[in-house]
Amino acid sequence: MSEQMNSHYIEERNKYQDVLDQYNTKLNDEKIKAAVDKIIAEKVPENNTLEVKKFLMGSVELTTLKTTDSDESVLKFTERVNQFEDTYPDLPHVATICVYPCFASIVSQSLEVEGVEVACVSGSFPSSQALLEVKVAETALALHDGATEIDMVMSVGKFLSGDYETVCDEISELKATCGEKKLKVILETGCLKTAENIKKASILSMYAGADYIKTSTGKESPAATPEAAYVMCQAIKEYYEKTGIQIGFKPAGGMNTVHDALVYYTIVKEVLGEQWLTNQWLRLGTSRLANLLLSEVKGEEINFF
Repeated sequence: MSEQMNSHYIEERNKYQDVLDQYNTKLNDEKIKAAVDKIIAEKVPENNTLEVKKFLMGSVELTTLKTTDSDESVLKFTERVNQFEDTYPDLPHVATICVYPCFASIVSQSLEVEGVEVACVSGSFPSSQALLEVKVAETALALHDGATEIDMVMSVGKFLSGDYETVCDEISELKATCGEKKLKVILETGCLKTAENIKKASILSMYAGADYIKTSTGKESPAATPEAAYVMCQAIKEYYEKTGIQIGFKPAGGMNTVHDALVYYTIVKEVLGEQWLTNQWLRLGTSRLANLLLSEVKGEEINFF
């Protein structure tokens, strides 16, 4: 490495370290778990209400990211959202339909419900292992075809190697491609392992231009966990206090029960407060949860979606 390149590398590394130094990233995983356990034990029961479950239905990002997805299956998926409003006019519709970029045009052209966003996973989802030019092109094409939000995966390998410059440059580049459209950055918290890493990844993603930070792709294990959510919400709160910029939060993957959804709702409420309890700032990435919430709200088993 030339002296000039080495100087640039050190300068950039110091820049991102300076950002991280503004926050408390020296976290103890056991203390985080104890804090989360306390919130779950003491606060979740009071949020186990019909109104909260209705709210959560309206925060669902109805997601289909299967190898077997097809034009026909995605069209049928979208039509269920269209039919929901007529079938259950007293309930909030889902917040978003989330698909692969190749289905953006089908969803955007067939979606009839006002206020439902069209999200696409982009940037070589779920691995993020592609050239930046490919990530930018895929994102631009998804937006051209009707995506109103983009979910990208942070370059986890680069982050774990300490290459914060590349991590942030990629996020900034995709945010520039999105313009005013929302960009969600997936941290893949199960691969980050520690609360300290999750806190650092959260801060760098927000600094680089994320509009939301999201736990996971659902393709790695573990996916979302309450502990990761707690750390991410802490980071969002501190970032808001320092910058005045409000960042959204999206847990995704591994939400198998209504209780799981109530746990994430409660963590957001306790850490971030009422200001985040709208479907603009809290999203739930899932599919099965929509039917479970609907069944609880209606008091009978329903498989609508």
